[in-house]
Amino acid sequence: MVVVFFGTPQFAVPTLRCLLDSHHRVCGVVSQPDRPRGRGQRVTDAPVKALAVERGLPVIQPEKLKEPAVAETLRTWAPDIGVVTAYGRLIPDSLIAIPRFGMINVHASLLPKYRGAAPVHRAVIDGETVTGVTIMRVASQLDAGDMFARATRPIGPNETSDTVERDLGELGAHLLLATLDAIERGTAAAQQQDHTAVTYAQKITRGDGLLDWNLPAPAIHNRVRGLYPWPHAFTFLDGSRIIVLRTHLEPAVTAAAPGTIVAVTRNAIHVATGERGQIAIDEIQPEGKRAMPVRDYLAGRPLAAGARFTSS
Repeated sequence: MVVVFFGTPQFAVPTLRCLLDSHHRVCGVVSQPDRPRGRGQRVTDAPVKALAVERGLPVIQPEKLKEPAVAETLRTWAPDIGVVTAYGRLIPDSLIAIPRFGMINVHASLLPKYRGAAPVHRAVIDGETVTGVTIMRVASQLDAGDMFARATRPIGPNETSDTVERDLGELGAHLLLATLDAIERGTAAAQQQDHTAVTYAQKITRGDGLLDWNLPAPAIHNRVRGLYPWPHAFTFLDGSRIIVLRTHLEPAVTAAAPGTIVAVTRNAIHVATGERGQIAIDEIQPEGKRAMPVRDYLAGRPLAAGARFTSS
């Protein structure tokens, strides 16, 4: 089949690559406009656009999908079906109607849970032990279309969102290809979502990273790994912002106010929490400095038990 592909970030790259290596033909790519990226905030190609340019595919990057030129271009490309993977915006009905088989989407959750912008981050933050991908029809309502296929993946207790998302990208790519082949053969069957079981994964912001030490230790640990590698969990020590990159859980060894450093060892800073154990910080990034193991941080700034992490 002739496929028009909508996608922007790294998560979508495996799906586009699988399509390009299959017997289907990608007629063109729709990606979001180039944005400033990285620490230097330079304007660079998003991962999907970079792959499309490398493979010689036509690419359009409209500011708004309702621009008449977008529909005109899609009609010129004459796709049989559209594939949407982490494009980042709702697709209007006028575009969904152009391909004769409509559009299908690769979504990084087990729908109907975690509809929305940040399904992987929110699943890790919530302490989910299993996640997955869903291939569904693109519908007017956000992530509400009928489902063609789902595949699961466990989430380890110390895994971070980047690792989970990377694996789901590969899993979704192969599941998408199998679904596309079934649609081509006329054997694909779609199942309606259970709309009474819907949850939403709200967009992640920098403010989500502020740690509340009054929470139980597992909730703090899950937030740290769920917000890695962006925007990161953070806290304050003597008024300076500290990014918390890696932690692990351990039993509480002494009673102390949440946020209090109860012990400092060679490789970790041990911190009291609201309940259910305590947190050991293994890797941090002081404000204006590089990320480093705790042992390197302690070499330049010795800490003692009794100091306290705060929210400001």
